[in-house]
Amino acid sequence: MKEAMFYQREGEGRVRCTLCRFLCLITDGSRGICNVRENHGGSLFTLVYGALCAEQADPIEKKPLFHVLPGSSSYSIATMGCNFRCRHCQNYSISQVTSHGVIRGVHRSPQEVVSQALASGCSSIAYTYTEPTIFFEFAYDTARLAKEAGLNNIFVTNGYIGKEPLALIAPYLHAANIDLKGFSERFYGDVVHARLSEVLESILEYRRQGVWIELTTLLIPGLNDSDEELQGIASFIATNLGIDTPWHVSRFHPTYQLQDRPRTPVATLRRAGEIGREAGLRYVYEGNVPGEGGENSYCPSCSTLLIQRYGYVIRMNRIRNGACPACDTEIAGIGM
Repeated sequence: MKEAMFYQREGEGRVRCTLCRFLCLITDGSRGICNVRENHGGSLFTLVYGALCAEQADPIEKKPLFHVLPGSSSYSIATMGCNFRCRHCQNYSISQVTSHGVIRGVHRSPQEVVSQALASGCSSIAYTYTEPTIFFEFAYDTARLAKEAGLNNIFVTNGYIGKEPLALIAPYLHAANIDLKGFSERFYGDVVHARLSEVLESILEYRRQGVWIELTTLLIPGLNDSDEELQGIASFIATNLGIDTPWHVSRFHPTYQLQDRPRTPVATLRRAGEIGREAGLRYVYEGNVPGEGGENSYCPSCSTLLIQRYGYVIRMNRIRNGACPACDTEIAGIGM
């Protein structure tokens, strides 16, 4: 165990964890909502420091990040645990730890992760699969070393980190894919067990901190795929983040506690894409439907096909020096 960052002692052996927006008040011997931060005698400890349950090189497109170093590999790591309780979590076997559950993982040091990322030919390290906020201490130590070694750092996150922790790690973060899972408090309460307002504030804070953002919305039939919600998301992005912010709308497949829901029709993804473009967004992608064409990148000025993708594979990339070869329009992102 390692003493946690970001907590306050509240007296009578209790501590207040300030790492994420739940601000858990934890009694002695208990854990926070993430179930991987535990109070021992009035001090808070992280149970997952360096305990990696997943570790591999992935295409960066898998995150998904389409405007960050396209075609590169990202060394992807995770520990067990999450502060959300999403009923449709595809990684529930590692994200959902019980209140006294055993923490599994292979011990790695930050130096070992950075060395392995370099040896694997990766251009970045992605803190992903579960929620990187809950293994903040390890992510922070690793990210600092990674930046020194010339690697980019990427969060794939639910967007519930506290303002102070984000400010601390932001100088070492290059990009984040943030799940904006829906656009109603009812959906967030029923399906995610969190608050939409806190996610929106966190997204804005990432932008204020200068981190490149791409947003992902998994469209679940009948729960978050109404035109009203999609228009709300598109308007929020255009108004608050800018029209160059990529929005990934992705197909849902029945899983975990939502196996009674059908997979998302392609027509729904198409409609979401139209709504995004009608709102002025320049880069809207339709994910989890390889071969349908919705994952390709086009020039926002002349509509030239720039990057052709099939799933996580780039079949063609015509961008030159960050710009469209046909009209010289600059393409937003990192290392485009």
